[in-house]
Amino acid sequence: MPTKRSSGLIMHLSSLPGQYGIGSLGEAAFYFIDFLADAGQSFWQMLPLLPPGGGNSPYQSYSSFAGNPFFIDLDLLWKDGLLTGEECRMSRQGSPDQADFAFLKETRLLLLRNAFQRVQNRHREELDAFREEHKDWLLDYALFMALKDYFKGVPLSRWPDTEIQHRTKEAMQRYTKLLAEEISFYIFLQFLFSLQWKAVKDYAHRSGIQIIGDLPIYVSPDSADVWANPSLFQLKSNLSPQYTAGVPADSFSPTGQNWGNPLYDWEAHKKDGYAFWLARIRRNLTYYDLIRLDHFRGFHSYFAIPAHLPDASRGHWMAGPGMEFVRMVLQRVSLNRFIAEDLGELSEAARIFVAGSGLPGMRVLVDAFHPDGTSSFLPHNIPPHAVAYTSTHDTPTFVEWLFKRATPEERRFAMDYLRLGEDEGYGWGAVRGVWASPAALSISPLQDILGLGDDARMNTPATVGGSNWGWRVRREALNGEVSRRLRHLTKTYARM
Repeated sequence: MPTKRSSGLIMHLSSLPGQYGIGSLGEAAFYFIDFLADAGQSFWQMLPLLPPGGGNSPYQSYSSFAGNPFFIDLDLLWKDGLLTGEECRMSRQGSPDQADFAFLKETRLLLLRNAFQRVQNRHREELDAFREEHKDWLLDYALFMALKDYFKGVPLSRWPDTEIQHRTKEAMQRYTKLLAEEISFYIFLQFLFSLQWKAVKDYAHRSGIQIIGDLPIYVSPDSADVWANPSLFQLKSNLSPQYTAGVPADSFSPTGQNWGNPLYDWEAHKKDGYAFWLARIRRNLTYYDLIRLDHFRGFHSYFAIPAHLPDASRGHWMAGPGMEFVRMVLQRVSLNRFIAEDLGELSEAARIFVAGSGLPGMRVLVDAFHPDGTSSFLPHNIPPHAVAYTSTHDTPTFVEWLFKRATPEERRFAMDYLRLGEDEGYGWGAVRGVWASPAALSISPLQDILGLGDDARMNTPATVGGSNWGWRVRREALNGEVSRRLRHLTKTYARM
């Protein structure tokens, strides 16, 4: 957390403008950093940088350590002589408003294989050093992805060779030799991602911008994490989950949400000193300056759903590792490096746990306007030791909420409280309210700065596919008029 009043924007890398079907670590990332600096911002918050799994979600990744190879910038590879101009031109595809995940899955890795074939002995020393530095997770990840390709993409629980599924010594040796070329390819992709990400992060720091990232609490059932560490999860003999994670009935779903993630065996984690979690946190701190700990209340208590059930209606609460886990982490990493995602319905005990951790929580404006006027999310009620948001990637945008989700009573209250009007712009009114709050750090998704509605929503919980995770901004929206206006608000409310 910052020690003085400051502010920033949420925008995922995938949402950056560009010609290649998705945002990338190229010129547009540097342009956005310049936009943030010109607008007087101090933080860029983004979603997990992980390779997306089911439903294109970065919260259902094949690895909680790896970077998304779709973010590798093609123009930089062209300049480095690893791709040709014609190959890049053939890869220009998709709507400027939506990431084209289908096109990416069909073409992008095939294209990157061309770069891999051309690398030959270039970067050899750097590649070897990268492989050695990250061998604790990289080799398992690369072999897992090579095996996924070899088994035609079937999930881990249905791999046809149970010996490699359960990592017998003989099978590991056999497949490591058989798939050596594929393993090297996936290591090469992580090397490229790391190289390009470091350049972006370094430029952000030189521009006075810090990066806030997101650490998902759970991992995908179809992941290198589960395959390499099965004893740390509640699994069946075929490595599928016994119970899955989720939440009970809420405003998003009357039958609750079943996320499908395997649950941790917390006793097993405790026995080895929570080494897996410490490794995840260390890895994420190489990506980010601050980490938002997703679903933080899950460390206090988590919702367990029998894996064979389609929804969460018959789940039950179980005790998590509690304050022992938090203390262990904070003995090794400063409190100021974390934000606790503490949204949703919390029991009194869970609220006491969050408060006792000392981590700053979140207050979100779209959840503030209950007509009784008592919400702790109202800007004047937000404490300095909290992060104030206009909305998040899991909520409607502010404009969508105001005109499509709010009740008439909520809408009237919000209009009166924030003094909203068409002349100022409803999104700008929301930003003004949050920027004026006592919170030390205020954040807005770019969508709210631009006053966008439901077609710009990033994710709708309890749904899969569709437009989820796909929204992209057009370059012309990141213009001088917007940055000047945001800079003025930021200066007015002493956040520069």
